[in-house]
Amino acid sequence: MGSGEKVFVYEDVAKNKERDKCWLLISGKVYDVTQFLEDHPGGDEVLLASSGKDATRDFEDVGHSDDARNMMKKYYIGEVDSSTVSAPKKTKPLPYSVTHKDDESGFLSKILPVLVPLLILGLAFGLRFLGEKGKAEA
Repeated sequence: MGSGEKVFVYEDVAKNKERDKCWLLISGKVYDVTQFLEDHPGGDEVLLASSGKDATRDFEDVGHSDDARNMMKKYYIGEVDSSTVSAPKKTKPLPYSVTHKDDESGFLSKILPVLVPLLILGLAFGLRFLGEKGKAEA
């Protein structure tokens, strides 16, 4: 960080998460993207959803191009004081019963594509068999 660069506390970044003032924190750098909201290829909702928090992971997960990274320079307004950034909140793990249900639905979603065609095929053979049996009796 060079001299003369503005240093923000995290609370300042967190407050600027509205359409009229939208700041992003990406890799310790603060960007005022208010003027870019309408031009963002993914829509303004994407930027607004990432504002008010550390958006580094959101930004990196998308896989922005080199052009997009270069474009960020014109929205750069300073750095964040890292001592003011709180650690990310850890989420509680789901209870076993809920996790177990998710595992079952995962199994079901894997077997359904195989099971449904087999059931249709079995039904078709069954109907054909019944049709031939009906013709033989008549």
